[in-house]
Amino acid sequence: MASAAAAQASWGARRLRLFLSTLKPGIHVPQAEPAAAFSSSVTSAKVAVNGVHLHYLRTGDGEHAALLLPGMLGSGETDFGPQIENLNKKLFTVVAWDPRGYGHSRPPDRDFPVEFFERDAKDAVDLMKMLKFKKVSLLGWSDGGITALIAAARYPSYINKMVIWGANTYVTDRDEEIYRGIRDVSKWSERTRKPLEALYGFDYFARTCEKWVDGIKQFKHLPDGNICRHLLPLVQCPTLIVHGEKDPLVPSFHADFIHKHVKGSRLKYVHIRGEPVIQNHKTAASAKPAVLVAHSIKWQRHVPCLCSPVSAHQPGDAREPNKTCQQKFCSSIPFVSIWNRNL
Repeated sequence: MASAAAAQASWGARRLRLFLSTLKPGIHVPQAEPAAAFSSSVTSAKVAVNGVHLHYLRTGDGEHAALLLPGMLGSGETDFGPQIENLNKKLFTVVAWDPRGYGHSRPPDRDFPVEFFERDAKDAVDLMKMLKFKKVSLLGWSDGGITALIAAARYPSYINKMVIWGANTYVTDRDEEIYRGIRDVSKWSERTRKPLEALYGFDYFARTCEKWVDGIKQFKHLPDGNICRHLLPLVQCPTLIVHGEKDPLVPSFHADFIHKHVKGSRLKYVHIRGEPVIQNHKTAASAKPAVLVAHSIKWQRHVPCLCSPVSAHQPGDAREPNKTCQQKFCSSIPFVSIWNRNL
């Protein structure tokens, strides 16, 4: 069992390395590293950045620095445990941060002024500069994907490459309706809710979710519902956009819009095989427990190689993806698919 888990971890990191290597057709797929490459200590620390003490997890000694940006209410610990554990520590230095007011970056309590995404982007970049990284790649999901897009646009010379999933750059009437449906955390699924309750306590968790809904809805009152759509043409780094085919929290037109306006980006849709996805719903409220399950990367864990039919892997299937695949972005799926984990 241990050898099988090590082999799966090796393949996941090998696919990751393929994307973060120079993007050229016919790129050579490197040989698997020994299991020892994936085990390394994880440092938990805080550093003063822009007037607050930001918490982060750090692991690995690789030359390629990667910053993991969590989603709404998330933290490095709650959102990226499998990546922190399984990315190749010889190839990458991995940092997973907690934005101000989230995770262990408290105090202060989280607030949502209209510029909160811009603030997070500056905090994230300044954190990595404080840690003496000369250049970084960004891996962001949901709100972290929005933050990553802003950081890539604002600091193009500092960002190496980027993978985002479940992100949007503007707010529509449909989005606003969905947000109302997730305002009450008592209606979330237990498996989605419990880790955040453990991290924050119910009162702070519930209160901050309500504040988040109010914060994200304020963009609806700006021209075109703009969050950062005007910045997309400024993104210069190689960018992969991943999106769940039936994500009920962030409709697919958002991924299409980002792809259209980020020059040279690639877009891949994946089929989510977690708990059942509500396919025909009018609001997120009608979806209730399934709504966040479908959106969370923690449930996108049975995604095959993008060169293979989606049906090639069923839940619990441990078969490896297509080893001969040389498509540029096939290897990015470890960011949203945890091959060897059942969370």
